[in-house]
Amino acid sequence: MTTDLTQPSVDPHLQASYSVSNRARRAVWNLFYALFFRTSPRPFHGWRSMILRLFGAKLAPNCHFYPKCRIWAPWNLVCEEAVGVGDDAELYNPSLLTIGSHAVVSQGAYVCGATHLYNEPSFRLVSYPMRIGAYSWVCAKAIVSPGVNVGDGAILAMASLATKDLEPFGVYAGMPARKVKDRDRAAVPALLKK
Repeated sequence: MTTDLTQPSVDPHLQASYSVSNRARRAVWNLFYALFFRTSPRPFHGWRSMILRLFGAKLAPNCHFYPKCRIWAPWNLVCEEAVGVGDDAELYNPSLLTIGSHAVVSQGAYVCGATHLYNEPSFRLVSYPMRIGAYSWVCAKAIVSPGVNVGDGAILAMASLATKDLEPFGVYAGMPARKVKDRDRAAVPALLKK
């Protein structure tokens, strides 16, 4: 079989997953990230929140984004009050990602909001809206798989992999993560009414 290299490729794997406007918007965001977000001093949480809001993030007061965290699309991010996202944490959010009040995504954690349909010839990218519940904790180096939601007060232990929704107040560990115990609801008085 010979290939005519003068003809444009029709390989579906080479088709762009995102529109030109989306890629342009992300290019501008990545420039601002490199120049103004990533280089800001650690205590400048208000400055980084202002930059995220400039790019369409909806943030309640007292959110703490550390300078080395990565947010793929600020315009798809909604955070309730006092959310914390640590250094080297990555929020890959091609669709809406909502993070509840007082939730923490620790250092090196990865929240993955998209995957590919590997049984389709086009290898099409699909993304999912996701929620990290109020007072939940995605520990260091933990991974939340596409479309997985973390319940209010739930904990995903260090270096664990969540492949299914995590129940509220469950403590999950392992690869894949399994519920190992329940979190004491009294530890989170603000959620006792729920």
